[in-house]
Amino acid sequence: MRITADARLLFIGDSITDAGRDYADPASLGSGYVREIARTFGAGGSTGPGPTVINKGVNGHRVYDLESRWTTDVIDERPTVVTVKIGINDTWRRYDRGVVSPVDEFEASLDRVLTHTARKLAARLVVITPFLLPVTPDQEAWYEDLSPRTDAVLRTARAHGAQVVRADLLLPRAAEESGAAALAPDGVHPSPRGHELLADAWLTTVDSAAPAPEHRSARG
Repeated sequence: MRITADARLLFIGDSITDAGRDYADPASLGSGYVREIARTFGAGGSTGPGPTVINKGVNGHRVYDLESRWTTDVIDERPTVVTVKIGINDTWRRYDRGVVSPVDEFEASLDRVLTHTARKLAARLVVITPFLLPVTPDQEAWYEDLSPRTDAVLRTARAHGAQVVRADLLLPRAAEESGAAALAPDGVHPSPRGHELLADAWLTTVDSAAPAPEHRSARG
């Protein structure tokens, strides 16, 4: 399906979506995959010749944080496409702070926000799976928590007919050639190349008429 100029593309999630955006500026898209997608469509922010692009990522957020601000940050914005990227902090907090996010509760929260969206908006839903590119031995243990959480994301997305961007498959495959640190120096936050790969995957999944990756990158 093609993304048209009158579309409103809203992205919500944690720091990977946030990517350093200016919270005081509604048009700020950060420096990550959301900005790369906007550039593909010729949109520089909330206004422009392409579709409207809105970034509602917030550094450090877990799924429960998204749920608490969903009405204001998603429903009230009246988007036509809603993209959710969440889950890695729900895992990470277990290992760095001892804060556990039970997978069943995580899944229920994600289900509630997608259900709420379907009830309030005629919007396409897109879900980007959480991913990890271990760069330290201790991060390998995170998969015990992350793998079932990723399965929960996939179940919920499919139950709601959402399109799925499999970042959990894409980035590890790319890391086999370039190395994990080249795509996510700390194992979690993408490098510029990592964000480009996420943007390309979103465009391939969501917009059948998007320019080829080399054309998008050539815009500079």
